This record gives sequence, structure tokens and C-alpha cells, in this order.
Amino acid sequence: MLRVALPTGRILKDAERFLTAAGYAPAENLAATRKLLVPSQCGRLEYLLVKPVDAPLYVEQGLAELGISGKDTLMELAPDLLEPLDLGFARCRMVVAGRPEIRRSLDNTLSPVRVASKFPRVARLHFEKRGIPHVVFKLSGSVEIGAVLGLAHYIVDIVETGTTLRENGLVVHEELAQCSARLVINRAAHYSQFGAVGAVIADFARSTENQHA
Repeated sequence: MLRVALPTGRILKDAERFLTAAGYAPAENLAATRKLLVPSQCGRLEYLLVKPVDAPLYVEQGLAELGISGKDTLMELAPDLLEPLDLGFARCRMVVAGRPEIRRSLDNTLSPVRVASKFPRVARLHFEKRGIPHVVFKLSGSVEIGAVLGLAHYIVDIVETGTTLRENGLVVHEELAQCSARLVINRAAHYSQFGAVGAVIADFARSTENQHA
């Protein structure tokens, strides 16, 4: 039985629907159970329910052979994992956003650009790549408030519909990446359990193709 690390929260319901469609329906409702380990009905997989930020770590450290994680989380953590499949659900965008009137000439900024984000690594890498002096504040709550109250010139965050930005008077200034749920695999497990892991990848790939058929 292979173990799959699944993130609780916004991805979980979509992940459960995907797993069911792929032939790996959980033995219990994942969104309702308080258990941390739940087997699949077919007996081939076991699901480990963890916080989104922890899912890649459990896979990287070999406590789960496979996992499902949002691309935004993978961009921030940069774990040493294989990422063979875009599963196609939980789609969102990683963006730079701020007030519409902020149109600083970023290539000629003398004072550091202030940036608030739940993704400080992603934010730092973006502005470093642009060669722009910057200070990044890591926020855990509503990042939008950082731009609304003037803590930061910009925020780096994920958006789905953009409603929260619009309701707070903010706009997207730049799109950094298209994000969605990804299948991740422990490197050692991919080789030591190639047959079992490969079969799951194939089943997930067929399910992903069927979604877009």
C-alpha cells in the first residue's frame, strides 16, 4: 500500500473527487473525518491528511511515497521531489498586485520596494531576478491589507477570481505563474517501487486526460 500525502483545506474536496474518478476513492469522506490516515476503498493507497505546507515535506522525507500539492506551495518550498503531473484542478494565479495608482518605475527605484506576501521566497526571487531593491514582509493573514494600509507597495499572492482584490481596491500588476494541483513523488520511492508508483501515475494521467476530454 502506497501512502499519499493530501493537503487539507481548499484543495481537499477537489482532490477527493479526482481520486474517486481515478479509481482510488477513499474509504471515508476525507473532508468530514478526523482521522489522519484513511485507506482507499481499493486497498492500494493510504491517505495522510496534513496541512498544505507540510504535504511536500512528508513526501520529501519518505513518510509518504506520493503527494498532492498546490504549485504555489511547491514554488515557495522548492522541495526535492519529482513532479510528473499537473492534475488540473485547484487552479489559481500567482500575481503581483497593488493599488492601481502605484506605477513606480521599478527599473529606476532608488528606495527599496516594499512587498507583503505569504510566499516570501517567491517574492524575493521575483524582485531579485528583476534587479530591484526590495524588502519582503511575511504575512500569515489577509495579505491584501498590507497594500491597503500602506505597509507595502505590492503584494505577491495567489488569486482565483480576483474578487478579493477588486473589493479592496487592488489590481493585478503582473502575473508570475499559473498554479494548480500537482502530483509529487519521493525520488527514492519512484525507483524502489517503480511498478506500483508507475501504475498510480498512469491511472492519474488517464483521469486527468478524461477531465479535459
